[in-house]
Amino acid sequence: MNRTKRVSLPAAVIGAIAVLAVLVLPASAQLPITVEPLTPRSLLTDDVSGQLRIKEAGGPTTTINMEDLSRVVTARIALEPGAMFPWHTHSGPVLVTVAEGALVYINGEDCSERTYQAGEAFFDTGHGHVHSAVNRTAGVTVLYATFLQVLASGPLTLTEGVSAPTCWTAG
Repeated sequence: MNRTKRVSLPAAVIGAIAVLAVLVLPASAQLPITVEPLTPRSLLTDDVSGQLRIKEAGGPTTTINMEDLSRVVTARIALEPGAMFPWHTHSGPVLVTVAEGALVYINGEDCSERTYQAGEAFFDTGHGHVHSAVNRTAGVTVLYATFLQVLASGPLTLTEGVSAPTCWTAG
């Protein structure tokens, strides 16, 4: 999908939340989602391509051919209780490891939900696949995400032009 302007979760949403936090919230309040890059956009020095075949329980197999894996980024993401990502996609696949707590992944195609506990990992296919995720636990959920096929610059999380699917009802 071509998008002429992309807005990132870290740059746009977290930035806006940070501004609101300074203006509105008491100093003791915490932001609902924090993103800490652990690596810069790193270049693979070899010519690397690959294929992922992802089969969720009871679902079809999704095959992703990746001709250019030249840029990767890894980030630590923490979600406070009740925090939910906006509906979004990524330029390429993302390997997500749940280190603490649990994450409910919501598929934008049919609003099906799948919960991943600490010690579990999953791939998000990216490439226009719209999704969200929420922390429904009473504690902080911590993720480590490795983004593949990232752009040379710009956001890792693409939200512009992405809206909640028609099957979604907040609650």
